[in-house]
Order: sequence, then structure tokens, then C-alpha cells
Amino acid sequence: MLTEDGKHLYVSYDEYHNLIEKLALKVHQSGWQFDTILCLARGGMRPGDILSRIFDKPLAIMSTSSYRAEAGTLQGHLDIAKFITTPKGEIAGKVLLVDDLADSGHTLKAVMHMLKNNYSPHHRTAQRRDLDQGFVQV
Repeated sequence: MLTEDGKHLYVSYDEYHNLIEKLALKVHQSGWQFDTILCLARGGMRPGDILSRIFDKPLAIMSTSSYRAEAGTLQGHLDIAKFITTPKGEIAGKVLLVDDLADSGHTLKAVMHMLKNNYSPHHRTAQRRDLDQGFVQV
């Protein structure tokens, strides 16, 4: 529900999960196949976790932060973690990148750039090709 001043959107727990299930359906209907889900912490952790369980794919986590000013409502300098947490060593193959919102697209573009340019040299060629072709926006 949108507040009267139009500045905040409140979503119930049930509605939130319903929206994640709708997102999962869109991903499924797209026919796009992926090997790993990479969620951007903090906002992408809950949707990433649920999508990981629905699609039975490994979940990787990357910490990012830019919404710190004005009680977390104003985007500032973007910090991206140097490391990705994953149970399989490094992410590989096609990656479904998950975050909670994409308003300016700045975070997604910066993360994609970082991923394309920061793989270990012995994996760079194959992974870079997969990353170039592997991101879709739903």
C-alpha cells in the first residue's frame, strides 16, 4: 500500500511472497536456463533464497550497499564486495542476478561490470562469455 505522501510502499508478508512467486513464474515462462542464482545483499537475499529453492539452483551472495542516506531512501556511493559467497567455490555458467528493486539500474550495471572483469584468469574466457549472454531482466 502506498502512503498518502507517495514516498513509501508497504507490502504485507503474504503479498511479498506472492510477488516472488509471480517473479519465479515469469523466469520459468521465459525459458531461460541458468546455473546459479546470485543475490545482492541485503535486498535480494529473500527473493534469491526463495528462487533458489523453487528452481533447485545454488545460491551465491554478493554484498552491495548504496542506500544509506536519508534513512536508506537516498542512493549514494555504491560499495560492492570483492568476494562472492557460494558453496561451490566460484560462480560459473549462466547467472540469474537477483535484487529487490532496480530503479536507476546503477547497481545492476556496476555488478555486471565487476563480474565480467574480476574472474580469475584461468576461468575468465568461458565465464565472461556466459556472463555476456547470461543476464536477463524480468
